[in-house]
Amino acid sequence: MELCVKEFLTKKGYTVNDKALEIVKDCDDWYANRKLDFHKRSTVQGISYELNQLNMAKRCCSDDANLCEVVEINTGKENAQFQAVKDILTANNFDTMYRSQLEKTSATGTVACYIRIENVQLLDTGKTKGGEIKINYVDAAGFIPLTVENNQITEAAFSGSDLVKGKKQTTLVLFLLVNGIYSSETHIFDEWGKESVEGMTVNLGNVKPFAVLRNAEVNNLDNMDGYGLPKVLNAIPIFKALDLAFNILYGDIDKGEKLLLVNEVMCKFDADGKAITPNEQAKKTFVLLGEKLPDTETLVKEYNPEIRIEQITSLFELLLSLLSMSFGYGTKKYTFDNGQIATATEYIGERQDSMQELNRQRFETTQYISDIVKAILWFANTYQGAKYDQAAEIVVSYDDSYITDKASELDRKRNDALSFDIPKLKIWYLMDAYGLDEKEATALVTEATKPEEDTDPTD
Repeated sequence: MELCVKEFLTKKGYTVNDKALEIVKDCDDWYANRKLDFHKRSTVQGISYELNQLNMAKRCCSDDANLCEVVEINTGKENAQFQAVKDILTANNFDTMYRSQLEKTSATGTVACYIRIENVQLLDTGKTKGGEIKINYVDAAGFIPLTVENNQITEAAFSGSDLVKGKKQTTLVLFLLVNGIYSSETHIFDEWGKESVEGMTVNLGNVKPFAVLRNAEVNNLDNMDGYGLPKVLNAIPIFKALDLAFNILYGDIDKGEKLLLVNEVMCKFDADGKAITPNEQAKKTFVLLGEKLPDTETLVKEYNPEIRIEQITSLFELLLSLLSMSFGYGTKKYTFDNGQIATATEYIGERQDSMQELNRQRFETTQYISDIVKAILWFANTYQGAKYDQAAEIVVSYDDSYITDKASELDRKRNDALSFDIPKLKIWYLMDAYGLDEKEATALVTEATKPEEDTDPTD
């Protein structure tokens, strides 16, 4: 967070949670695979070097994000409303940004966004027309909860810096709630931290114009009101151990090349005393002098350094089990199988406790998406003259391919369709197996069950 933002909020009477932002920064460093003091080492001779990094924090956050991937967002029964919201989300690159925010929710515990409108035309009647609805996505470092009631964030501030005409510009937006109505305050600071233009306040409505996505797991850390629990934080010690284990393996492989040790009698030397091999003349000298040659072991010896595969594999197994427990979804989320780190997604489907944790996170993401859609509908109705149903039920469908075995599921549906004389089961099977819509599948089932017409063989 920029110093000018912190000073401005402090003058307004708000407290910026430096402790929470420090935790967020530590977790983001591991997620972003930045070089940390932990990775900077030196040998006993004082030579500096850096540990290699596995970047398992990114891998864990990415795997978490896979489990909350959205297939479809249904925003109401009216097709026009559904398509309008879909177009706005597409124009704001929602699919890509949502995926990024899912990963960062696991990494830093919190992400957010706020909705605004640009280029609105003010008519002579005082009404507005047109405009473009925009979604501003914000990471935890740029999010400041201002009022938290029963763990619900009712007021918040968002900050971010951009480069405008070669100069740094910082924007701060506050959303405040007074008597059930939201207002937004926008303040812009120049590269020196001074407010470059007078702050602008706009009265909005009773719909919250921002949304916050947090990790569903209860945040047990002190002084982090309004922030979610960063899953990376508890796993940092294990990430360190994994990097150390990988460097043991890396060191064994790096020094694993076979060495050929040659006795100095087989060498000749240059003027500086540096050995030059091979020395064929030296070998001939022994023969010509008639002296007995030394044993082969004393002339040439191979040295093959050991690569401790078994010990290192066992070490990785232990660390990955600890990582799975600390990061969630059971002790078998990761396993070191045949030299590969594999994700045991089928384990999630078998463990009810793991599925319950996943369902809690999906509930959070559903609430987040619903808040975004409701704000979009309100802005469209208020500024663009639309008449969308803001009370429409919002249904979010998730991709379950990561937690279910599609082949087994399809086989089960096929067996059910064959075992029970229920046409609907056959229709569902054909839809899933061959990608048919319900009308096409129904036509096939109807055609297959139609009785053959009796015909006279003499005709």
